[in-house]
Amino acid sequence: MLKEYDILQVPNLKIHGRTAGKTSPLPLFWTHSGIEVNCTGSELWADVECGYDFHEIWVAGEVNRAVMFRRMLMPGKNSICLYRSMINGPVKNVRFYRELQAMSDNPEIHLTVTGLRTDGEFLPVEEKKLRLEFIGDSITSGEGSYGAKEDTEWLAMYMSYSKTYVRMIELMTDAECRSISQGGWGFYVGWDNNRSHNMPRIYDKVCGLAPGPVNESFGSMRDHDFTSWVPNAVIINLGTNDASSFNMPGMEVEGYGWCKSRKNEDGTMNAEDLQNMENAVYDFLSQLRAKNPTSLLLWAYGMMGNEMEPVIRRAMDKYRAETGDTNVDYLPLPNTTEANIGAHSHPGFLSHLASAKVIAGYLSERFGIEVNYDIVL
Repeated sequence: MLKEYDILQVPNLKIHGRTAGKTSPLPLFWTHSGIEVNCTGSELWADVECGYDFHEIWVAGEVNRAVMFRRMLMPGKNSICLYRSMINGPVKNVRFYRELQAMSDNPEIHLTVTGLRTDGEFLPVEEKKLRLEFIGDSITSGEGSYGAKEDTEWLAMYMSYSKTYVRMIELMTDAECRSISQGGWGFYVGWDNNRSHNMPRIYDKVCGLAPGPVNESFGSMRDHDFTSWVPNAVIINLGTNDASSFNMPGMEVEGYGWCKSRKNEDGTMNAEDLQNMENAVYDFLSQLRAKNPTSLLLWAYGMMGNEMEPVIRRAMDKYRAETGDTNVDYLPLPNTTEANIGAHSHPGFLSHLASAKVIAGYLSERFGIEVNYDIVL
């Protein structure tokens, strides 16, 4: 006989991702936002509700850290089997999470968990010793991690958390991770020269990328409580879209005026625009330090070109010199090649794996932790 639990009545419930507090229903704003339980039952179901128009919601479920399913949800109420027909008694670690990134231009998109049903008990979930926050763009949102190389459309089904470098690092280092990411956005400007599409602008909110009355009613636009979850490291993977803006036409942006990252006649990047970007990196480091006073700030970049590396490095050198903050570092990542590319000309599984190994290796040395590089294979 299955017992029904409102999501706030679930004993020992572990919530992943930023929220505005424990609420019922429980909103899942970001990719990898979700729930985790240790359950003894023979089966476990999740009741969820979602809404969207064009871009559908994708979710995934894990049992004992193995992905058991990945699926699209229909609008409205959904009853999802997380597992069934297992032996009643042994503990199963179960995770259910959002695969789709927050969608800044689609205010109607939302996903909530309302309850769980099982014939077992919920036991405590182990707290991880290492906490990592990742800030990024489409790479961190897993765009192209699913789909064939010839698939070039921009669709929700190609995005994921389950096949990204972030989840791989989570497995390799036995860490608890969060992703704050948006495809097409940069540290200063979006790929299309939209200056409002910069991650620092929305970072301080619970989910500044989830506007609209429904998401706002769940607290998306509230100031995030940075004391509620303190990461050991904040890992920034931004710069790809800032570099792309030099190759795109200019555009008029409300609040910013005419925006265009310029090139000189010889094809080099305009020095004034590069200086603006350098200033933006410096300011973002200052913002991150103010919100995360004890965290390592690690800028890890290069999976889709490294044109912004000199800009980022100059800004970091200046920041260290002027603030005396030495808990800041830069880590180059291996570029995606034709052999390991995924859908929509984005990094595929092997590219994510290569970068995950580099970052996990760095974290191993920095924090003195053991790394299992084979756990994701």
